[in-house]
Amino acid sequence: MRAALLVFLGGGFGSLGRYFVNRWIVGLITSAFPYGTFLVNVTGCFLIGFFVFAADKGDVNSQYWRLFLVTGLCGGYTTFSSFSFENVQLVSNHQLFIMLVYTMGSILLGFVATYIGILLARNI
Repeated sequence: MRAALLVFLGGGFGSLGRYFVNRWIVGLITSAFPYGTFLVNVTGCFLIGFFVFAADKGDVNSQYWRLFLVTGLCGGYTTFSSFSFENVQLVSNHQLFIMLVYTMGSILLGFVATYIGILLARNI
């Protein structure tokens, strides 16, 4: 139960962080390019890399801190960070084919699923 609460709290803080970063960027830059989401994705990748390395190194050795920071905070901030980290792990483990299938499948199927969701919502 403690683990679920830590993920829940971290996810809430991460979601708030994503909201405020996006709001801040939109207030600074008017553009068709989604700078807010772009910044969240890149900073989320930095954060998950930092937190996982710190946890593995022993600086954040508690499994609870890892649940709060990596699963909760980074997961709430952006799932792209998890996607990126998993791809780095696959490359590090010399599983390039799996990485390519995972990456291309996630992108292509994600676009198709989004489009189907839009079509379905329009026709309800």
